[in-house]
Amino acid sequence: MSRAVLVTGASRGIGRAVAEVFAAHGDRVALHYASRRAAAEEAYAGLAGSGHVLVQGDVSTPEGAAALVDAAVDGLGGVDVLVNNAAENVAHPLDRTSFEDWQNAWRQVVDVNLLGAAHVSYCAARNMIEREAAGRIINIGSRGAFRGEPDHPAYGAAKAALHAMGQSLAVHLAPYGIGVASVAPGFVETERVADRLTEDVRQQSPFGRVAAPGDVASAVHYLASPEALWSSGAVLDVNGASHLR
Repeated sequence: MSRAVLVTGASRGIGRAVAEVFAAHGDRVALHYASRRAAAEEAYAGLAGSGHVLVQGDVSTPEGAAALVDAAVDGLGGVDVLVNNAAENVAHPLDRTSFEDWQNAWRQVVDVNLLGAAHVSYCAARNMIEREAAGRIINIGSRGAFRGEPDHPAYGAAKAALHAMGQSLAVHLAPYGIGVASVAPGFVETERVADRLTEDVRQQSPFGRVAAPGDVASAVHYLASPEALWSSGAVLDVNGASHLR
């Protein structure tokens, strides 16, 4: 049966791959973007099947987060699966960053990666509860939550908090039949981090490469499946054995 799936930050990279895998399995996708309209339209045009919608919104504000969920609900008739993928990351190494830039980096990263996901999750979960839908919320976290992000500390902290939020919601939403889980990827072959994918980075994994977006998307699709309900509360490492815990 076709599900209504909202994927935030889906104009490229991991989000686009996630949207594609759900569409390929017959689901209807609300493909969200913030500002890259041309890339979003290209991703949207490439989705298999029909019934998809393109939604724009700024997840860094509560109003923007609520509006994009409303747009997805209007376009799809509800939300059965939410994938919190929208992310922001700016370098701010403490020893080379002014205090003003440090504050701005933390605010920018936390507003999108943590608070944005929290607000979108609230609105989507309330829709699931009202419709008595056995929904799923999947968060795109990071290996950096465990391994550390020395030049991007706000990113590592926000992703760790995202994992913790997902586990709290997993407990709270279980009585409604809603499962919540997270994935924690390492480096992924995307445009956003292309300049950081050195040979040393690729060799962090014994497979000698970094992940493809589809590697992460496959894990997300599994965790959102009915068969994975008992994995609710899990944080699944998707890093090619580059970091073990």
